[in-house]
Amino acid sequence: MPCGGKGGRSLFPSFCGKKAMEKVRTIKLERSVLADNDADADALRKELKQKRVFLVNVMSSPGSGKTTLLISLVNRLAKRFRVGVMEADIDSDVDAVKVAEKADCKAVQLHTGGMCHLDAAMTRQGLLELGTDGLDVVFLENVVNLVCPAEFDTGACLDMTILSVSEGDDKPLKYPLIYQKCALVLISKLDALPYFPFDIEKCKQNIRRRNPHSTILPVSAKTGDGMDDVAEWFAKAINNFRESK
Repeated sequence: MPCGGKGGRSLFPSFCGKKAMEKVRTIKLERSVLADNDADADALRKELKQKRVFLVNVMSSPGSGKTTLLISLVNRLAKRFRVGVMEADIDSDVDAVKVAEKADCKAVQLHTGGMCHLDAAMTRQGLLELGTDGLDVVFLENVVNLVCPAEFDTGACLDMTILSVSEGDDKPLKYPLIYQKCALVLISKLDALPYFPFDIEKCKQNIRRRNPHSTILPVSAKTGDGMDDVAEWFAKAINNFRESK
């Protein structure tokens, strides 16, 4: 078959010659996009440092209990800090409404226009809409996805992920990048342990195979187990960030 489909475009690039394959620049383009985003993210981090605003990028898969856990955490932190929340979704505003109703914080909804992740430019725009003046910490609840969000630096000061008991203790082995990237992993829905074959110690081992320096905290937003420990961990992280030069 000749290397060229309708309009001279290749339908089966694996059968094309070397010269034709050299015209395919998808990988170089991807690297260029990521490099530009990384530079923008670094600039945003410096701006946030100057403003003393601690930005947390929260990632997870659907059904992890992320929004419920975040509300529980925000209400604990709001006793000591001024908190903002940005809810990212492809189209819905359900989570932002839920946070606004149940959490003691400022909240905005970010629509990604079909994108499965947020990048630094989108995050910057969201922060402008939220307004960071007077805030100590902002939680960015990223699009629910374990692949795309992990690939794009949002400019956050901390990347974290939530892994629920219902997802299985082998999840870190299936999605390595997000667990390599995240400094904090919350194992959620401890109250569901009796109903799932989930081994917490095995899960911790799998997480540390990806990132031996990760902090791992088991919690249940439903019962409150472990939530005070998470709030205390964040309080120390926020204070250290704001006090450091």
